Amino acid sequence: MELDTIRAFLAVAEGSTVTETAEQVHRTQPAVSRALARLEREVGTPLFQRVGRGLVLTPAGRELARHARETVESYERGVRSVRDITAPDGGFVPVAFLHTLGTWLVPELIREFRAQRPQVRFDLRQHGDAGLVDDLLGGAVDLAITGDRPQLAQLDGRRLFLEPLRLVVPPDHRLARRRTARLADVADEQFIVLKPGFSLRAVTEDLCAEVGFTPRIGFEGEEVETLRGLVSAGLGVALLPEPRGGAAPAAPSIRVTDVRASREIGLAWVRDRTLPPASAHFREHVLRTSRKIHVSDA
Repeated sequence: MELDTIRAFLAVAEGSTVTETAEQVHRTQPAVSRALARLEREVGTPLFQRVGRGLVLTPAGRELARHARETVESYERGVRSVRDITAPDGGFVPVAFLHTLGTWLVPELIREFRAQRPQVRFDLRQHGDAGLVDDLLGGAVDLAITGDRPQLAQLDGRRLFLEPLRLVVPPDHRLARRRTARLADVADEQFIVLKPGFSLRAVTEDLCAEVGFTPRIGFEGEEVETLRGLVSAGLGVALLPEPRGGAAPAAPSIRVTDVRASREIGLAWVRDRTLPPASAHFREHVLRTSRKIHVSDA
């Protein structure tokens, strides 16, 4: 089975037409059709069935696709490793991270790393926690900086630090001039939260439950700064990390006293996958640097 045939099979499996796939792999449409037919003969069973004008995977096709993706990913990691070995000061590091960490933590980690290895290139992807896990398991990235270490057998990880969360309220809120407050003080108010799949959403719900109430959710979003803007507009309250960059936030941030309001920032990777040298070096850099990170909860 040729690697080009595997790639063509995966392209069709993921929804491309045979014509589109032929363009992607730089072969003619008849050549791709013959290659897929040979593949079906090789495995001894149909891999696709026609539905309307398209092709969808059979159960056998879905099983083969799972292993075929692993084969292609393993090959591509191997090519990267060879390139890293032949250019030891270079390399390529694909990293995924939470949106909120892109304004301070990730740039600082990369800046310090490239001071020692200036030829290393980075592919950076921003997601919520569910997207980070998908990128890791799918082989799109080697490392993910998460809001909570994923509890999956396939993944390994380490805590980097705890990031404090603040109760964010509208500027004209009754608590706006307070430096501290209890989370229970806003038990009857409307909360603005991230959508399910973001660890900050789960942390918010868990902290509210810890002090004895279920948050009444009025708005759901995908960006922390969008949530902060909604709070500033008077549409509710939220538990959010403090903004970075020195600008004064439009919505007051208040330290919570009746529960330890924080979220874990961690680094995750696939447990049994050998990292290419550049990614392995960056992992060690992140773990080493995290011991020096201190995020004040004062």
